[in-house]
Amino acid sequence: MGFNCGIVGLPNVGKSTLFNAVTRTANAQAANYPFCTIEPNVGRVAVPDERLDNINKIVNAKRVVPTFMEFVDIAGLVKGASRGEGLGNQFLGHIKQVDAIVHVVRCFEDSNVTHVDGSTDPVRDVDTINTELVYSDFETVNKSLDKMSRLLKNNDKKILASHECALRLKNHLEGLKPARSFVTLNEDEDDYLKSLHLITRKQVLYAANVNENELADNAINSKHVNALRNLAEKEGSKVVVVSAKLEEELGQLDAEEAKLYMDDLKITEPGLDRLIKAGYSLLGLMTYFTAGVQEVRAWTIPKACKAPQAAGVIHSDFEKGFICAEVYAYDDLIRLGSETKVKEAGLYRKEGRDYVCKDGDIMNFLFNV
Repeated sequence: MGFNCGIVGLPNVGKSTLFNAVTRTANAQAANYPFCTIEPNVGRVAVPDERLDNINKIVNAKRVVPTFMEFVDIAGLVKGASRGEGLGNQFLGHIKQVDAIVHVVRCFEDSNVTHVDGSTDPVRDVDTINTELVYSDFETVNKSLDKMSRLLKNNDKKILASHECALRLKNHLEGLKPARSFVTLNEDEDDYLKSLHLITRKQVLYAANVNENELADNAINSKHVNALRNLAEKEGSKVVVVSAKLEEELGQLDAEEAKLYMDDLKITEPGLDRLIKAGYSLLGLMTYFTAGVQEVRAWTIPKACKAPQAAGVIHSDFEKGFICAEVYAYDDLIRLGSETKVKEAGLYRKEGRDYVCKDGDIMNFLFNV
């Protein structure tokens, strides 16, 4: 089960630098000119979770395995991308393949790094990208309307309903509003909307890229970051403050050196850890654990996932032959200090196929194939 966030933004906002830092690789060039990233780079990153080590302090397993998510570095969009400018169609196609979007926005001043529009203005930059994405979706809806118009004469109720929905959606997008704020009226409209795979239906997280000296206080005095926060609040999105250049530098250091560097800057947690956690949350994901002497491991599941589907993440046979799940809570393990004491307290239980998993569950599955 793969989940990914596409990293988007204008050229020279620090997108590829951030991607390099996230994945601890140098796969994406960070040259000071547009279109240096032509094919999307994919990086698989561990999701930071201190609960893994805390479980292992009790279990003392032979190995500890985190859960992962993917970040996809997508080349810089420019004004006119929806009309094919600057390899636009190719890039928009890549965005359609991701589950959610991390929009990197330049919130720093640096005369040595050229801005495609000549100055730093986060609101304008966000508007440029969002407009191109809306235009792209507008074209998708138009194509769908053209296809349906040839079938209207058949008076098929489903086609007629979808056509009506598409007309309302087209009008919505013409107002330069994203598809995620479009209100559907019933399940059929939901299904139609899903079938279009619209870019602006995806959830967005803004990464405010700042200078390293603005990180200690989370850039509370940055006019650029505050302008971005105001914009994000209006649309119900979140902002994570990062310094892509600093994070890339930290990635080149060993753990002890990185901690000393962060201490000097009065930073308690790497911006990347916050970004990865925020991306994980944006995708509507949560974590359950398996814990034994061989391995303590984190597993990714969607929120509201039921026990058989959670078992299927480990192996499809676990889901097919699901009998029950043995479950206890992470908090109970930490509080009581051992699985034995959890059992003695009556907090180790068996759950059936209708059990809705909770974040932090520690699970063992019984199955028969």
